[in-house]
Amino acid sequence: LALAPLPGPAARAELRVRVRLPGGQVTEESLQADSGADCVSLELRAADGALVTLTADFRQEVKIFRALILGELERGQSQFQALCFVTRLHRNEIIPSESMAKLRQKNPRTVRQAEEVRGLEHLSMDVAVNFSKGAQLSSHIHNVCAEAKEAIYTREEDVKFWLEKGVDGSMFEVLPRGSDLPELQRCRLCPDRWKPCICSYSLSIEWYPCMLKYCKSRDAGGKVSSYKCGIRSCQKGYTFDYYVPQKQLCLWDEET
Repeated sequence: LALAPLPGPAARAELRVRVRLPGGQVTEESLQADSGADCVSLELRAADGALVTLTADFRQEVKIFRALILGELERGQSQFQALCFVTRLHRNEIIPSESMAKLRQKNPRTVRQAEEVRGLEHLSMDVAVNFSKGAQLSSHIHNVCAEAKEAIYTREEDVKFWLEKGVDGSMFEVLPRGSDLPELQRCRLCPDRWKPCICSYSLSIEWYPCMLKYCKSRDAGGKVSSYKCGIRSCQKGYTFDYYVPQKQLCLWDEET
């Protein structure tokens, strides 16, 4: 993949990349960048059929994971279940939106695998986010999490960071946790489908541009300068633990 110059001060661009999943299947991943709004999003369909989206809002230092999980109709679930996990976006996790908007691929048929596998991150999502107030945290929550209004989660440590930036604390509600309720089990161990429990959901961003590559050039006078000439790709998995009022909302998390 190469970085190509784009006209205009702010650019919107979409790139479709073929990516190999861990089981060997090939999926198409969509990468969208809007340098004017300073955000990027990636979307891919996981091997189990779930549609996974990552939105990075650089302006607000927020990243939003959304999973649309196919429901088990024969077990009383709806057609799909939506989850949103909102965490702090750290510097250098993903390439800037202006660089993402410039990405071009010479061969769109190439099936790509990440050059670097970044360690699995295990996150305890112990706070619920109020959907109607979430736009104050990031304007993208309104669009991305519209189907997950009752299932938007974040972490207490990220909330502290956003409160220091002046975000309204009334949008956050601390959820029950195992230390508060000793009888609260992990959903995979809970025998009763209608009891509250701690659910676990895992997702993976199989391929994303995580770093810029720089090349050196020498001018006629022998002066050396560096320029952006490509990207390094990464894969990263996440596991989110969060409270659900009944195990019925977490049927994938069962002992196999």
